[in-house]
Amino acid sequence: MDPRVREHAQIVASHSADLAEGDNVVIDSHPVAEDLVTALFEECADVGANPLAISQRTGTRFRRAYLRNSDGEDFDLPSHEMALFEEMDVYIAIRAGANMTETADVNPEVTAEYEKARRPLLDERLSKRWVLTQYPADANAQLAEMSTEGYENFVWDAVNKDWDEQGEFQQQMVEILDPADEVRIVSGETTDVTMSVKGNTTLNDTGKHNLPGGEVFTAPVPDSVEGEVLFDKPLYHQGREVTGVRLVFEGGEVVEYEAEKNEDVLKNVLEADEGAKRLGELGIGMNRDIDVFTYNMLFDEKMGDTVHMAVGRAYEATVGEDNEQNESAVHVDMIVDMSEDSYIEVDGEVVQRNGTFRFEDGFEE
Repeated sequence: MDPRVREHAQIVASHSADLAEGDNVVIDSHPVAEDLVTALFEECADVGANPLAISQRTGTRFRRAYLRNSDGEDFDLPSHEMALFEEMDVYIAIRAGANMTETADVNPEVTAEYEKARRPLLDERLSKRWVLTQYPADANAQLAEMSTEGYENFVWDAVNKDWDEQGEFQQQMVEILDPADEVRIVSGETTDVTMSVKGNTTLNDTGKHNLPGGEVFTAPVPDSVEGEVLFDKPLYHQGREVTGVRLVFEGGEVVEYEAEKNEDVLKNVLEADEGAKRLGELGIGMNRDIDVFTYNMLFDEKMGDTVHMAVGRAYEATVGEDNEQNESAVHVDMIVDMSEDSYIEVDGEVVQRNGTFRFEDGFEE
């Protein structure tokens, strides 16, 4: 086993999940991630936790078979799966797959109904200690157009790092954004959007939930978003690539949308429920070890020259006590490249220009 796998598992166990004696741990992964699952079982044994491995992550052949043979109207909440999640203390999800387009021929409407039916499971998982991470599988490397070795190096450079040091760097942006009232994102002539974050909390992502970490994020006030956004980085959703997503917001809601490719996937996301037409997250990427786009949102949204916005569910921890939480069965992140002809403005002051933060060398007023 590559020693970096065990280092990865140690970070998950001690830094992210904070495993303790007696914890009931569910590890959910595709079988290709067996090495990391094995290393996590070793970590569980070391602390006296109780691990159970399942394979319910999307991208498996059996998930495709189930959805392909469903009409989209007969999904019930699986009570036996809910019972498992109610009993667990920690949920560790590992992204990896043998075929990243396994569900590409599943009807997006069926997938949307499936996700809606399972929303209580998501709520239960998010109420526990949880971690989402990545194993460098061959299929992920292929999607990223990288060699297997190159992708392994990329993943572990982004994951196996000093998270205390990374957190100190990101805290500088937290201190700017957390007390702010209004944020404006401008990129070229295609993106100019403003939103209020007044009263909401900015979180410093140091790999406690998503590993790798490397962003600061908050929730927009749901009805405050105004303007137009072109997400110029591709979105990979439901096994299909969606490109050139353009959204127009009025009064916080999407009133116009289009995509250059697979617009039907975008349509089904936005029509999942009422909250899917609103923004649930504004995130700013700050992990400088993630410097290439890999069609994997777990990494791509952390790139230092990007901003991402998610339609749908807002994370409860980012919503202020007196503010409304945007509720939805979906949470879909999309990315704006901020490396050129772009800036982030907070309460009228430019805090990032062309990907460089004002507290970094090379920032231009």
